[in-house]
Amino acid sequence: MVEMHLLSVNVDFNYNPIYALGVVTTFERFMAGYQPERDKESIFNALLQAVEVNPDIYQQDAQRLQAVAGDLPVANLIEWLSQTTHLDRDADLQNTLQAIANNSQFKYSRLFAIGLYSLLESADPEFVKDEKQLNEALKTIGNGLNLSDEKLIKDLELYRSNLDKMTQALIVMADMVAADRKKREQRTKQSDNSAAVPPTENE
Repeated sequence: MVEMHLLSVNVDFNYNPIYALGVVTTFERFMAGYQPERDKESIFNALLQAVEVNPDIYQQDAQRLQAVAGDLPVANLIEWLSQTTHLDRDADLQNTLQAIANNSQFKYSRLFAIGLYSLLESADPEFVKDEKQLNEALKTIGNGLNLSDEKLIKDLELYRSNLDKMTQALIVMADMVAADRKKREQRTKQSDNSAAVPPTENE
C-alpha cells in the first residue's frame, strides 16, 4: 500500500493494466493461506480504497490480461511485450505497451515488473521457473519498452525470493498446526482413558 500511495502522488505515474495485474498478483500471492479466506476480498478492497482507487477495475484488468496471456505461446507474448511484433488481441494492452515504449518519463515500479512476470507465468508456468530463459525474456522486454532490464531482473529476483520464503513459512506453520492438533488429540485420548478406568474397591 505504501508503494501504491507513493506512486499515486507521483506526477509521472499513470495507471495501466500491467501495473494493476502486479497489484492483484502481489496481494493474492502474499495473502495465500490467510484465514478466514472469506475476508480476503474485503481486505483487498480496503487496501485499494485507502489509496482512492477502484478495486473492481484492478481485478477486471488483471483477469483480462491473464486471459490474453493464457491464450498465447510465451514466445509470441515476449515479442508482443517487447514491441517487436504487434498482435491483434487486445487494443488497450497494445496502446499501453506503445505508450510505455514512447514515454521517456514512464514511472517504473516493482508492481509493474510483477505484472509483466505474471503475464509470462500465465502464458507458460514452466517458462518462468528457468531463471536463464526468464532473464533473457526480461532483457528483451526491457529493451523493447525502454526499461532497465537490470531493475526488472533485480526486482523479480527479490519478489521470487520472498515468495519462496512465504511458501516455506506456510509449510512450517502447517506443520506446527498439525503437531499442535496431534498433541491435543493425544491429551483428549489420555483424558478419556483415565475417565474410563473404573474406581478401585478402596475408592
